[in-house]
Amino acid sequence: MDFKLELIPLPVTDVDRAKDFYERQVGFHVDHDVAFGDEFRVVQLTPPGSACSIAFGKGMLTTAPGSVQMLHLVVDDIHAARDELAGRGVDIAEVETMSAEGKPDVFYARFADPDGNTWTLQKVSTL
Repeated sequence: MDFKLELIPLPVTDVDRAKDFYERQVGFHVDHDVAFGDEFRVVQLTPPGSACSIAFGKGMLTTAPGSVQMLHLVVDDIHAARDELAGRGVDIAEVETMSAEGKPDVFYARFADPDGNTWTLQKVSTL
């Protein structure tokens, strides 16, 4: 039996602002933007190359905006990925390295969406 994680709901305060951030600045693909009346809207976006999407909207979550922390986007070239996001206006931290003797190095670069939900670019080196 496969259990595939394919959607992560994100709590946001302003759907249009979040859509703009994830589509235009972070580069996610908009899969759906559907409203049912004035009280319910769902926007689903997918990172390039990912099988897992995010969704946010109106009338779908009671979780506090900004409460999702440390979602990881795994990349092949963390410096190029960080530079791409920074070039699109994302306020992203410098690349940090975590290392332990005998273990591969792990590289991180963190950023947040306009509501404070946090993300980390991650690259694990090979030994």
